[in-house]
Amino acid sequence: MKKTEYAIVDIETTGGNASGSRITEIAIIIHDGTDVLERFETLVNPQKEIPLPIFALTGINDEMVRDAPVFDDIAQQVFELLKGRIFVAHNVNFDHSFVRHELGRAGLKWSAKNKLCTVRAARKIKPGLPSYSLGNLCKALDIPLLAAHRAGGDADATAILLCELLECDTEGTIAKMIKNNAQDQRLPPNLPPEDFDQLPEKPGVYYFYNQFRTVVYVGKAKNLKKRVAQHFSGHKITPQRQNFLRDIYAISFEVCASEFMALLLECCEIKKLWPIHNRALKKFDPKIGLYEYEARNGYKYLAVGKLAKHQRYVEMFHSLHDGVNLLLKLAGQFTIDYRFIHYGTSKDETIAARDHTTLPDMERHNNAVNNALEFVEASRPSYAIVDKGRNHDERSCIWVEKGHFYGMGYITSDIAIAEVSEIKDHVTPYQTNGYIMQLISTYASKYPGKVLKPGLRSTIENYSYDTI
Repeated sequence: MKKTEYAIVDIETTGGNASGSRITEIAIIIHDGTDVLERFETLVNPQKEIPLPIFALTGINDEMVRDAPVFDDIAQQVFELLKGRIFVAHNVNFDHSFVRHELGRAGLKWSAKNKLCTVRAARKIKPGLPSYSLGNLCKALDIPLLAAHRAGGDADATAILLCELLECDTEGTIAKMIKNNAQDQRLPPNLPPEDFDQLPEKPGVYYFYNQFRTVVYVGKAKNLKKRVAQHFSGHKITPQRQNFLRDIYAISFEVCASEFMALLLECCEIKKLWPIHNRALKKFDPKIGLYEYEARNGYKYLAVGKLAKHQRYVEMFHSLHDGVNLLLKLAGQFTIDYRFIHYGTSKDETIAARDHTTLPDMERHNNAVNNALEFVEASRPSYAIVDKGRNHDERSCIWVEKGHFYGMGYITSDIAIAEVSEIKDHVTPYQTNGYIMQLISTYASKYPGKVLKPGLRSTIENYSYDTI
């Protein structure tokens, strides 16, 4: 019976991502788990300049690769060596992405049917070591590493490491790992498999952490396990994706009652933590605010202008057009003199000089401004959205206070709520923003039966699951 054959691969490159970088050196060792059957090693002309930091790491410079073959010249040979064999590398997805991309450029469609990552295998078979980098593993296990950061030297060390792991693998760990489409093989190299295994198939929010235990990404999901797995599937090789996967060292999660609760929590956590790999929700902040201030002469002004940090505003808008429309409506409805309303300015910005002769009565004018502000505040409703909980003994609750998101949480069945406004005391407060209120308003309009307003007879006690 023919032994299983492994293609142990190591490459050196001009950079960290396959789409924008090229291979400068490749070594492939064909191994049967006991002996080396064949060995291939060559420098490769990347047809681009080798950056100085890469030269400092590998010692490979432009002069060394000038007369080396380009990858197209060796592509067929590489393809034949890899075909039908288990692709093995230390951090296998990195090497696999480069080799797959380079073969594709040469017109050869290839993807390893089975892969084995010696980083992951070592974590499972040799647990408890302080580091699983190739250099540190070689020191810990007394494996000779004669030419670190060169393809041949690293491939030779990886071959010896593979032999030792196979010898120590009394529980068939490697056989399980190399099964076709094994999930463990698709996980980021630095992520412990148990972090993924613990994910439930429920709605919620998940957090990716880097090696310093800093949150680098927050996401929401209808099914936590399925959504997180999608991050690690596919063959995208963009720099952003590769940097993202290399940054993931741990996962935590919080189960939510529904995808909508997860969406709100995701928005709040992104605004709070500002993770480096979250981009989409960072651009939805309102840009315009309605301000009220009093000048030195005692007259009150209303102005619409850009929002500024730590500056109090009456209302916020996604566009200057919306803000100006409200300002003009208030001025007309409450007969506020046009000289005391400003567009595109706030109290901290320069205001063009205006005619201040024959000013209106100050008290009457200020009362009109106050009435306009009271009208704005009164037009902002307070209400709760009550929905199903994470189990049958609780319900999820969202509280909106005077038109602004106040907080959300869960209320268990043993908590008595006599008046809807009491829900406010049982939710976790979060910082509001215009995007979250957009989501809540849309949801409330779509599901009016889940909305409870203060003063109505309906309370959380008689709000049955049938209603939900």
